[in-house]
Amino acid sequence: MLAFILRRLAQAVVVMLAVGLIAFALFRFVGDPVLFMLGQDATPQDRERVTRLLGLDQPFYVQYASFVKRAVQGEFGLSLRQMRPVSALIVERLPATLELSFVAALLALVAGIAMGVYTALRPRSWLSQLLLALSLIGVSLPTFLIGILLILVFSVQLGWLPSFGRGETLAIGWWTTGFLTASGLKALVLPAITLGLFQMTLIQRLTRAEMLEVLRTDYIRFARARGLTDRAVYFRHALKNTLVPVITITGLQLGSIIAFAIITETVFQWPGLGLLFIQAVNFADVPVMAAYLCLAALFFVVINLVVDLLYYAVDPRLRIQPA
Repeated sequence: MLAFILRRLAQAVVVMLAVGLIAFALFRFVGDPVLFMLGQDATPQDRERVTRLLGLDQPFYVQYASFVKRAVQGEFGLSLRQMRPVSALIVERLPATLELSFVAALLALVAGIAMGVYTALRPRSWLSQLLLALSLIGVSLPTFLIGILLILVFSVQLGWLPSFGRGETLAIGWWTTGFLTASGLKALVLPAITLGLFQMTLIQRLTRAEMLEVLRTDYIRFARARGLTDRAVYFRHALKNTLVPVITITGLQLGSIIAFAIITETVFQWPGLGLLFIQAVNFADVPVMAAYLCLAALFFVVINLVVDLLYYAVDPRLRIQPA
């Protein structure tokens, strides 16, 4: 187990170094940071001074090594648009993205597995047919269109929920949360549904397919022959084995919820990292774009490591095989 974890951590370090290299190399060609900072009327002396101050006169490998060193310390330089440390901007925006992603992931996971199990155990019921039909809509419609339709119905026509913003928030140290206010909870509903709907329908259909496959296996027939109740067969044996492939897809999907909340945050003007990244792209704010890409890669790496560890908890066969 320890060797498995160490090997995964080593792979994670290699992945992060590769992502950092890609981000550093690509974003160097997105505009001239000196030009954005000083403007068109800057003198050659001012340009030379700022170029030297930013270290842009150094060789590529020296700049990359400096970038990695600062990134490990959580420093990505100054935002060219706001002239503030990128780390401070991330700290400000991170709570909004994590709270939205947490609610969307919880909705997708709980509702998706529950609906998948129900549609597998009651395939001919009218509710199962309705859930399967709705899942097709959730998979087919693009995220921005779902968000716009929800705004049109629940904000414009019914006036029940706000159409943009995060609502009122409370500060707990450096963390800001909307969970403790009524307006914050109301503002969270539509973005969370929009962000989690695709993953929820995907998890539902995957769980249903895997559950139907497991129910046809020999050990389930043996469990029934032993006289076990349907509840024990379904939830103690079938569901546990169904979750092994579901965990793989779910882990990747939950990572994408955090990393790719850009569209949802843009539609609802949610003040998170996704909206910060879109604003950075419009201004060619290279330090912010590089920091976002590295942070998104870190989310995926951590989630995949957690998923790999969950395999050992869910499937006992993996614990007797060499890692």
